[in-house]
Amino acid sequence: MSDIHSVEFGETLDDAALIAELVTDEPLLRMNFVSSVDGAATHRGQSGGLSGEADKRLFQLLRRVCDVVLVGAGTVRIEGYEAMRVSAESVRWRHAAGLPEHPVFAIVSGSLDLDPASKIFTDAPVRPIVITTERAPAGERARFDALADVIVCGQELVDVDAMLGELRRRGLAHILCEGGPTLFGTLLAADAVDELCITISARLESGPARRIANGTLPDARQLTLKRALASGSTLLLRYGREKTEDR
Repeated sequence: MSDIHSVEFGETLDDAALIAELVTDEPLLRMNFVSSVDGAATHRGQSGGLSGEADKRLFQLLRRVCDVVLVGAGTVRIEGYEAMRVSAESVRWRHAAGLPEHPVFAIVSGSLDLDPASKIFTDAPVRPIVITTERAPAGERARFDALADVIVCGQELVDVDAMLGELRRRGLAHILCEGGPTLFGTLLAADAVDELCITISARLESGPARRIANGTLPDARQLTLKRALASGSTLLLRYGREKTEDR
């Protein structure tokens, strides 16, 4: 297991200590990304190419404590997602915490460009959720009725408030979003993000790789550093968001 320690105090943290800082009783939308030092969100087109042992460990712990994992359809395809299952150790922890064995998998696809034969659906331990828009033809939506809960949130674009309201109405208060950059940009524009967990991989990528967020914002979103961890030369940072007054 990779050694993860506090930058401030130097103590090595086990899984229980890491989890203790991630669990909250408040509704929460938490983003998780990995980035190179020069801001690339992918290596050869995939974020997994930047991820090391420490990042993968924290990735699993973030899934362990959440109610639902929210991912954009493009990222699902590019990163090769399969059915949403956590490890046996995570299942035991979730049992003890009174949670279902596995988090729900919620996929955002405005046009419903998904494969019904994918293991995401056919091998799912928990019925997934598909969040789409009215521009997805009714016939396409019907193809997923037996496989997932299909929720229409918005006309041309996903309505973030409606989407979060539907998830929380189902008791899915602790939301972990794993990207991608387009969905992150949409959530930022709606001022809906509470926390950002970002691993800084100790490498330089250069080239045309994307950043972790797409789109433009009228004003910068201010962050507050809540925790700084390190594993070798890799940094694992957790930031909190200062919300605007009307959120």
